[in-house]
Amino acid sequence: MRFTKMHGIGNDYVYVNLFEETVKDPPALAWAVSRPHFGIGADGLILIGPGENAAFRMTVYNADGSRAKMCGNGARCVGKYLYDRGFTRETEIPIETDSGLRTLHIEPEVGKAKRVTVDMGAPQRTFEEIPCLLGTGAVCPVHVEACGRAFSALPIGMGNPHCVIFSEEPANDALLRTCGAALEKHPGFPQGANVEFARVLSRTSLSMRVWERGSGITLACGTGASATLAAAVLLGLSAREVRISLDGGELLCSWDEATDHIFMTGPASFVFDGEWFEEADDEH
Repeated sequence: MRFTKMHGIGNDYVYVNLFEETVKDPPALAWAVSRPHFGIGADGLILIGPGENAAFRMTVYNADGSRAKMCGNGARCVGKYLYDRGFTRETEIPIETDSGLRTLHIEPEVGKAKRVTVDMGAPQRTFEEIPCLLGTGAVCPVHVEACGRAFSALPIGMGNPHCVIFSEEPANDALLRTCGAALEKHPGFPQGANVEFARVLSRTSLSMRVWERGSGITLACGTGASATLAAAVLLGLSAREVRISLDGGELLCSWDEATDHIFMTGPASFVFDGEWFEEADDEH
């Protein structure tokens, strides 16, 4: 099976082209290829194939084999893959996801996609939509506890559930691995949650670190960056357009008042092409 490794500011996935390849067991393959020492090493697996209501579809699996509804950094890489490899020469590409139809806006340079903007859709702002059991109706800050610590968090949905926590202190790896991991499985989030620890640097600049549901610490998270912007605006902490610094780089996120959609812009990078043999799935 041929595959491509790509990343969006360090959020790396293994991509398989279903127009040419067949994947029998996507969850098992996602787990096998994502392992850093025994597999390829990645935050998960993304399948690129035909859609029912659009020419293209992306399907996302986390590193543990669980299925994710949406991945913003992964979507940018899908756009680059489709454009660079001649599947389309359009600079606006609608793609199906488990979170609905999303549109990718390609910024080409010398015939290649240099940057991609993803229409991330409207953030879910009620507890029921996310889903989150810590309140009802419109979202508001909630009290959550993990690892013997108490946090004030704002739940936000971006097609997947997010728990956004603002702090004046930067989050270290120990906090992510302990409290982030515990909050992912907090009973208030029946489908689990991505956990963002964010800081306000200015009205137009935020920083964020993330514990991703099903993948752990990742260098970036597009839906997480979008959720962080939404949370910052709702809490009156930032403007509607901000630059967000993540471990792997920077994203530009804007929340458009007219459409209520969040738009996320950033680079997409090719790493390498390779071939995966089925017997590798069972070696370890």
